Amino acid sequence: MIGFHESASHRIVDMRECHVLRPELFALVQPLRRLLAARRGRMAADVTLALTDQGVDCAIKGLDVEGLEQTEALLDFCRDHHLARLTLDRGFGAEPLWEPEPVTVSLSGVPVDFPPGAFLQATGDAEAALAAAAREWLGGCAAVADLFAGLGTFAFALAGQSRVLAVEAARDAHLACRSAARRARLPVEAQHRDLFRNPLRAEELRGFDGVVLDPPRAGAREQVVQLAESGVVRIVYISCNPSSWARDGRLLADAGYRLAELRPVGQFRWSTHVELASLFVR
Repeated sequence: MIGFHESASHRIVDMRECHVLRPELFALVQPLRRLLAARRGRMAADVTLALTDQGVDCAIKGLDVEGLEQTEALLDFCRDHHLARLTLDRGFGAEPLWEPEPVTVSLSGVPVDFPPGAFLQATGDAEAALAAAAREWLGGCAAVADLFAGLGTFAFALAGQSRVLAVEAARDAHLACRSAARRARLPVEAQHRDLFRNPLRAEELRGFDGVVLDPPRAGAREQVVQLAESGVVRIVYISCNPSSWARDGRLLADAGYRLAELRPVGQFRWSTHVELASLFVR
C-alpha cells in the first residue's frame, strides 16, 4: 500500500488516484509501489516527493539497502524515471544516493539550492498569490525583515523593491538562501537565528518599515510581542493556522495595529485547512 494517513490516524489509505498531487508526482506512485513490493518481508517507509527545477526529488525514510544488487536496482529506478534526486534516511539523516546535478527550486525566478525535506508552499499557485500580496502590501518599504524566512520565498519576492533581512532557524535553509542571494547579487542578508528562543527585539526592528512573517502552525507569540512594541508600520502575517493567527493578531490589535486586509488562499484543496495572508497597519 502507498497512500496518505487517514485523518487523525496512522492508518494508510491506499491511493489509486489523486487529483491533488501534480501529475509529475502521482506518476511515480505506481513505479514506487512495484519497487517497494519487490522487497522481502514487511516494511514501513515514509516517502516524500517534491517538484524541483530538475524534476522530482524523492526522499525515502525507513528503507534499508543491502548489497550491490539492491543499490543497482535503486539507481536503475532513478535513471528510468528521470529523478532529480533520491535520498535515503536510515536513521542518520537524508543521504543522497542519486543526484546528477545540484537540485534547486526557483523562488520568484531565483534558483535556490533545495535541501532534502526543506519547507515549500504546497502549490505553486498559492505561493505566487502569497508573494504577490506581500509585494503589494509592502510596496514602497525601503527595508523589510522576513521572519521565519525558510529558503527565501518572500525575501526573493521582495528583494527587487526593498532591502531584505531574511531570518531563519533551519541551518540548511539559511545557507541555501544566503548562497542564492549572493549568486543573484540581490539585496538579501540572511541571518541564522531561532526566533522562538531568540526573537528579534523591538529595538532591532525599528530600522525596518515593513515585516513579513510566515511562522509554523504554532504561530509566533514571542516574536509578535516584540513586533507589537517595535512600531513597525506594516506587518504582513502569513499563516496556515487561523487559530494561532487570531491569537497573535489580537496582540497586534491590542498594541494599536489595525487589520487592513485579509485574504484566504485555498491551497489545501478539498480539506478544511486554509492559508491566510493578512496586512496589519500601525
